[in-house]
Order: sequence, then structure tokens, then C-alpha cells
Amino acid sequence: MEDGASRRPTIRDVAAAAGVSKSLVSLLYAGGSVGPERRERILAAADRLGFRPNLTARALSSADGGFTGVLVADLHNSVFAEVVDAARAELARHGRSALLTSAMMPDPDGVPHLDERALAVFHDLRPRSILVVGSIPDLAALTEIIAGTPLVVASAVGEHVPVAATVRSDDAAGIRLAVEHLLEQGHRRIAHIGGRGGVVAERRLETYLAVVAEHGIEPLVAPADFTERAGYTATRELLEADGRDRPTGIVAVNDLAAVGALAAASGAGVAMAVTGYDDSQVARLPQVGLTSVDPRNAEIGAAAAGCVIEVEGGAAPQQPETLIAPRLVVRTSTPSPR
Repeated sequence: MEDGASRRPTIRDVAAAAGVSKSLVSLLYAGGSVGPERRERILAAADRLGFRPNLTARALSSADGGFTGVLVADLHNSVFAEVVDAARAELARHGRSALLTSAMMPDPDGVPHLDERALAVFHDLRPRSILVVGSIPDLAALTEIIAGTPLVVASAVGEHVPVAATVRSDDAAGIRLAVEHLLEQGHRRIAHIGGRGGVVAERRLETYLAVVAEHGIEPLVAPADFTERAGYTATRELLEADGRDRPTGIVAVNDLAAVGALAAASGAGVAMAVTGYDDSQVARLPQVGLTSVDPRNAEIGAAAAGCVIEVEGGAAPQQPETLIAPRLVVRTSTPSPR
């Protein structure tokens, strides 16, 4: 006979320890509405007993697995990690559980593509909802694989797919902050590296073009995606111009591209003011000191989790698209032109 000390605790044990009914414990872990006082008692009892719900068993025996599937575009991007941490904390605060994986994986040539096997596992476990964090190039294919599951997108744009809600940074406001900061510093030859990698990059490019046009400045664009390598290559292209046509300032599509731009300028011995977008950990390093747009990732994650809770309850989100107002964090990478 199994020793009581080593026996895995059950919902019945949690109910007894919390002084509530077994059905109330089941309701909580199924994502139902439970009052805050009794929720805290149940969760505290479960923590003392070491109780963990069996998601797989629940998925096989019910209409859904009772959890939110979190799909991250890039697990190496610290910006997405901040969004995910805030979203998971908010879901946990409401007694919800989450299961996390990367939506993308590299092929033999290092090119990322949709990880259909991971998505198939999510489909089999029947998540109650899906939270996508970051831009997934083939988002339409994702919705085909997980058809019928409410989809919320954070830190990206969900176009041409049935997305329940989108929460993201106000890209237009963020790029405007970056361009106008360089203008205030005295720069008049301001370039943009970006435009590639999806709708977010395209919208940031459109805003750059609009802002420089407002100020009567000739636009200068070098195509780049969100990678450091692309930022480096694009900046080298800009530096090949004659001295008078070279930009003195660069607005990069994100922090990684901005780091590539700084490396290219430094390697060429050229002073260049550079702004990024994301206010990532690398931007905050004293050795980098990158002026960057802070999208307020924690607020994006918490708001996205709020949308998840709404759609899981069967309600339409109060706002199909939520734009979080960014702020500019000025550091040493944007001096005035010499």
C-alpha cells in the first residue's frame, strides 16, 4: 500500500485543507469564478500540500485543457520575456494557468519558421485560449492549426486573421518620439533603418516618413529587419555615401538593429547618434547607453492577460485593439551633431 506521506495530493485533499467543497476547488482550477477569499484559501492549501492539477488528464476528459497557451515568437528576445512574465503574473492572480513554448524554430539554414509540431501538441491539449507574443510571419497558418481557439496577440499586429484582441505599443507615437528627439538635438540628416520583418516594421517606417516630411527633411531609408546583422549592414550602406550626404542620426526599427548600427559606425570611425525601440536589457548596459523607446512591456503583458480572461469568459474584449503609450528613455547614444 502506498505511504500517505508519498501519495500525490488530490483535489479532495485540497478541499479538506481549505475547508471548502471539492466542486469549488474543481471550479477554480477549471477557470471558473471563485470569490477572492476562498480562492486564496484554496491556493494556499494547494501550495502547502504541493498539489498540482493534471492538465493533460483534464484536457482528455473535458472540452478544453483549462489553461492558456502562450506562444512566443522568439524566446531569445528579452522584450518578449518581459511581456510574458507580466501576462503570466496577471493570469496567476486570477487563478489561471499557462503553458509556454516558442512558436518558431530555425531550419537547417537558420531561418525561423512556424513549429507546427509544437502547435499540434497545443491543439491536442485543447487550450482555453492562445496568447501570441511577438510577430509571427505565418500567423494565418497558426490560426488554421488551432481553429476555434480564441486568440489574443501582444506586442504585434494581428492582421487578416480572426484575432479576439491585440495589445501593443503605439508604434507611431514611439517613432515620432525618436525622430523628434534627434531633431531637438540638432540633427537634420536623419535616416531610418528598418521596414522589413512584418507589419510592425512597415508601420514604423511609415511614421518615420511622415514625421520627416512634416519637418521638411529629405527621407533616407536603408532596409533592415529586426536583427543586429541587418542593422549593421544597413548602416554600412548609409556610410558609403559622401560625407555631406551621410546621416548624422539614425532611427532604428528596434534595439538589436540599433546595436548593429552603433557597431558599424564605430568600426568606420564615424560619430553617429542612434535610437532604438524596445528599451531592452542591452540598451540599458552602460557600455551601450542606447537611447530607446520604452514600449512599457509589463503593461502590455498585463493588459493582454486581461483580454485573455475576458475571452475565456465568453465576453468580447472591451477594446479589440489596445495601444499602450510609449516613452523615450534618453541615454548617451544620441549626442548633438559635431
